Amino acid sequence: MRYLKTSEAAALLNVSPNTLRAWERRFGFPKPQRSPGKHRLFTHGEVASLRDALQEGLSISSAVSRAREGLAADSNSLVGALVSYERERADVAIEAALALRSVERSVQEVLLPTLDEIARRYGTESAAWAFAAHWGNDWLRRAQRLAPPPVRPVSIVIGDASRDELDRNSPYIRALELLCVRAGIKVLSLSARGVAGIGDALAVHRPNLVVLAGGHLADDTVARWAYAIRLAAGAMPVAVYRRGDQRVRMRTTGTNVLPPGPGDAQRRILELVEAEHGATPVPVTPATRRSNEPPGGARSASA
Repeated sequence: MRYLKTSEAAALLNVSPNTLRAWERRFGFPKPQRSPGKHRLFTHGEVASLRDALQEGLSISSAVSRAREGLAADSNSLVGALVSYERERADVAIEAALALRSVERSVQEVLLPTLDEIARRYGTESAAWAFAAHWGNDWLRRAQRLAPPPVRPVSIVIGDASRDELDRNSPYIRALELLCVRAGIKVLSLSARGVAGIGDALAVHRPNLVVLAGGHLADDTVARWAYAIRLAAGAMPVAVYRRGDQRVRMRTTGTNVLPPGPGDAQRRILELVEAEHGATPVPVTPATRRSNEPPGGARSASA
């Protein structure tokens, strides 16, 4: 993925940086990301699409619409590939999206909306959803394996409370994992069904934060897992992701509900960790006591 600074993007469009910033404010396009130093970075594909439309003699509003239509075609291509059960064509469609966007934006603007659209059209009990969900989860896992190693002193554990990969929340959980890894966070994702031996896993991973993700598992099951985490690691921040209005009651420094989008959730996770621990990992030792049943005050309940 090639990125352009504001001056470079403006030069490609043959306008001033002030004009480019005015277009960004008025139309929300081209849409920049922010570098670690908070500088604007534009994707070359978006800027090039806008340039091509302007060279056809269109007004800026029409050119923005044309460029956006071209980008929207990526979602349509991916929907068509998946409902036709064509894995290779789906791979090509997401690669086309990546040519114009970052991985983060491709996931949030193309992949996840495509899966949502297929679930809406055909339902989650359909063959179309089964194929699409499997492809989406697999692609997100592959992208995570290709991500660079973590660079931040931040570690999280995700307790996956979704049903399986056909759960509508499953791609969103995989997307959160991917975006966290790409932000330099060390991620350990475990099923919230797995309680035995959790202390050994935490002793290796030493998390700063626990995320309970998905709404399929019952409150008691999730509370049992959360209690095992507390026994092993002591009190620490807990966040809830895509679990509806439910919260898990646990002796911690607070339970936070993350935004439903993976990008916003990833940013909120970093805020929580930095506010709570200053990005210093919480010491963890293997649990000396193991229990499958939380005490009365540790059970989960709706907020």
